[in-house]
Amino acid sequence: MVLAQNEWSLSTWRSRPIAQSPTWPDTAHLERVEAQLATKPPLVFAGEARRLLDHLALVADGKAFLLQAGDCAESFQEGSADAIRDKLKVVLQMAVALTYASGVPVIKVGRIAGQFAKPRSEEFEEVDGVRLDIFRGHIVNDEKPDAASRRPDPERLLAAYHQSVATLNLLRAFTTGGFAALSRVHQWNQEFVANSLEGKRYEVIADDIERALRFMRACGIDLQDDNSLQAVEFYTSHEALILPYEQALTRRDSLTGLWYDCSAHMLWIGDRTRQLEGAHVEFARGVSNPLGLKVGPSVSRDELLRLVDALNPENIPGRLTLISRMGHDKVNDLLGPLVESMRDEGRRVLWTCDPMHGNTFKASGGQKTRRFDDILSEVASFFQVHQTLGTWPGGLHIELTGDNVTECLGGGSRLLEGDLATNYTSICDPRLNATQSLDMAFHVAEFLQAYSAARGARSL
Repeated sequence: MVLAQNEWSLSTWRSRPIAQSPTWPDTAHLERVEAQLATKPPLVFAGEARRLLDHLALVADGKAFLLQAGDCAESFQEGSADAIRDKLKVVLQMAVALTYASGVPVIKVGRIAGQFAKPRSEEFEEVDGVRLDIFRGHIVNDEKPDAASRRPDPERLLAAYHQSVATLNLLRAFTTGGFAALSRVHQWNQEFVANSLEGKRYEVIADDIERALRFMRACGIDLQDDNSLQAVEFYTSHEALILPYEQALTRRDSLTGLWYDCSAHMLWIGDRTRQLEGAHVEFARGVSNPLGLKVGPSVSRDELLRLVDALNPENIPGRLTLISRMGHDKVNDLLGPLVESMRDEGRRVLWTCDPMHGNTFKASGGQKTRRFDDILSEVASFFQVHQTLGTWPGGLHIELTGDNVTECLGGGSRLLEGDLATNYTSICDPRLNATQSLDMAFHVAEFLQAYSAARGARSL
């Protein structure tokens, strides 16, 4: 793959306007940390990013489905082995349900090992009459409401790197060391999920898979020899928000001579940082990783076309994922013209649905929350738009956790507003818990089945 990188260098983004950037109180300190990070080993490798690009090209061609899922914002306090394992369990369960129903491969990409920063609507907030910097994620500052905790601290970039190293080591062990083997499909069902309707529905699928594996063994097939049954490919992603961190971890690939941001396999640009002449687009256009671009309700067809051409000038399938995040009440009116424009202009992008970020509101108790029914409604409309236009609804992008949290209303957990305070642990936005996540996977599996049936009927 060769990308157009005319007049681009690692630092050209620094001359562009930058949105959502913290004001670092000591720039010399930041520069010292950047220099330290630049000497660290890469978190991921260029060859892995190229392999993900190949997988995403299949999604762009309608031959696979992308599941991108994980934390809203990772916490420095929640990097335990159990927490990472339980998140992975949920993603594996969802992928099994989606694959079983759709018959297409599911590409698994986590919002993990780097998702420490969050864009914010305001720069400051007032707490007990004191004006404080807004909390921007643990890579920048701390959520505690005092001036010292909220001061942006460059040392946190190093802490984010080291926690990402530990998380990636564990993920690689889980996904290649036997934990993710298909023969363990029953063991991914956590106890508090297993007793739910969704957990019991999952157990039916797991029983079917187990019977199929027994049949294959009886036929003399050596399942231990098939790596696809013994391990899974799992990739990492995060929003490329803190550009000093991203630049410091960018390396030139010795095989191709291209630049790769080795902080993650895939990076995305948020709806608040997608300015065509801005720093984030300038940085991202020069790295060869697969990219995502959040597409919110304010983007126009012409603006999106210019952004697509800036980020994927050679129209490479799999290079650019457009992540729709419209809100359940806007998606029907706004998404279709954008999808139609990309299709008619011949842009080889893949579309996924982020049904979380357009559906957030404050509950009566003050907690940020989301209604499962609103999330599901946006996903259903996303599928309907693509079915109408004959384009492929390529994936789902959601915020979830493996914990039994009480942050989103409804779904398999049947949570009400009065339940939110029971176990609300997110440091930023509300996430689906494991039961709600599995519930969502079954609904999406049904959408995929209906889409495939309709596509088959059209081809007759």
